[in-house]
Amino acid sequence: MKEIGIYVHIPYCKSKCYYCDFISFSKKDETIEKYIETIKKEIDICMLGGFNIKTIYIGGGTPSYIESKYILEIIAKIKEKFIVVQNAETTIEVNPGTITKEKLQDYKKAGINRLSIGLQSTDNKTLKQIGRIHTYEEFLETYDLAREVGFKNINVDFIFALPNSDEWGTALQISEIINLKPEHISSYSLILEENTKLKELVESGEVALPTEDEERKMYWKMKNLLEEHGYKHYEISNFAIPGYESKHNVDCWNQNEYLGFGAAAHSYFNGKRYSNSKTIEEYIEKYHNKNIEEEQNKEMMAKEYMMLGLRKIEGVSISEFERKFQINPLFYFRFEISKLVEEELIEIDLDNIKLTDKGLDFANKVFEEFI
Repeated sequence: MKEIGIYVHIPYCKSKCYYCDFISFSKKDETIEKYIETIKKEIDICMLGGFNIKTIYIGGGTPSYIESKYILEIIAKIKEKFIVVQNAETTIEVNPGTITKEKLQDYKKAGINRLSIGLQSTDNKTLKQIGRIHTYEEFLETYDLAREVGFKNINVDFIFALPNSDEWGTALQISEIINLKPEHISSYSLILEENTKLKELVESGEVALPTEDEERKMYWKMKNLLEEHGYKHYEISNFAIPGYESKHNVDCWNQNEYLGFGAAAHSYFNGKRYSNSKTIEEYIEKYHNKNIEEEQNKEMMAKEYMMLGLRKIEGVSISEFERKFQINPLFYFRFEISKLVEEELIEIDLDNIKLTDKGLDFANKVFEEFI
């Protein structure tokens, strides 16, 4: 039986981080109860069936901001509507400053077995500078509580190339995280997004960011440290103790299908991408209407498969591509691959097409060939 994933979007936050351009909102608590009822209705009217749910990912926003009873209700509704496989990887994103021991206990009771904790920096001055609501000490309290409650699969989110950071400071921060022994570390380079407060601060000169060269030094110092301590680098921004790779995200990079519920949530099914309304109010009113964002033909699917697959450190499996598309990618993309090999951005290693070390530094240039 086909196995797919489910994503649930909880768009509520205590306050908006200065770098964030995700679909998330603060000061809309009065809509929470109605929003959760609407998600349950959307799950109820889903007409798709004939498959098992392999992964569930509850993201945001800040899912831990709302009362845990709502998370329990959503998971109960999913289990009522679909067949969820035993021990399905079930992740929830949580932020320090919004978590309690009782919430963590409720999550565990509901079957959540993976936490993703938003740290972003171990430096309190930097956390304040980017609009985070917590301190490093509060993160440590959240982490310790999660272990105490019994969570054995924890991801820590970290952002590097933040204001006033450098190679050695980043190495020190990553070392602090490594010492906690989380099973997974997601480490993203700061992207300065349009219409964010941080972009305004940078453009006004109030905040300075590292140069591109400094950012790449941070990346390689961090990568080497993590690998030295047993973390497998399995995707451009993700490191895991072997066996703890994010199943939900790997499925997305492998172009597997998933259903999305909630405002701005996307679904991918039968070669089509669907999206929900982006605002809370419009979603509550029009939860039954999904917009078709894209209808993929074979060429579009193949290009996306390459672009997503090259995010993984192991790259794209030639035999898997052949199985899926009934053609060898070395022939189908012979011009693109030849150019990228010549530029030393990708390499062919037995059954895999993957980024070189140089390609890791210029990944966007590689991806552009498949857009």
